Amino acid sequence: MVRFKNRYVLCEVLSDDPRCRQCIEDRAVGLAVRDAIGRVHGDYGLACCSISFTVKYLNAYTGTVLLRCRKDSYRLLCSALPFVRYLESRAQRYPCALNTLHVGGTIRTCQKFLIQYNRRQLLMLLQNCTNEEERQCIRKSLLSCSLTEEQSQSGDEEDDDGTETD
Repeated sequence: MVRFKNRYVLCEVLSDDPRCRQCIEDRAVGLAVRDAIGRVHGDYGLACCSISFTVKYLNAYTGTVLLRCRKDSYRLLCSALPFVRYLESRAQRYPCALNTLHVGGTIRTCQKFLIQYNRRQLLMLLQNCTNEEERQCIRKSLLSCSLTEEQSQSGDEEDDDGTETD
């Protein structure tokens, strides 16, 4: 049995239009990224990246996207992400950009990084608060930032397509 290693790329959708985040779908993100890879790297890059490319997680509220690709071709994926200029959803184009936050070997390392990143963002918001009510709300959010493990979890966070048989 042969195990194919993957890389997980954690991205953030940046947009001036607030409707963009609410209307994005994982299918639209996947198509936009594949289109950018095809434009930048041609057929070779598209073929390399599309072998196990998937959008593993999308949070439309926060604009967080987790992409999975093969370890061999994650550099092609990362180099094409700045060329995503719009997302097309429901027959409308929304101008946006994808900002790469972290590249990890497992989903769990990306989760840990995202928690630390959100904590830093909340601390920056805490410094810019104007009244005590806002400060209390952000402090409560800051204290709730943690990654809890279930007792039944065996430590395998990526049982999907992690192995392939001959």
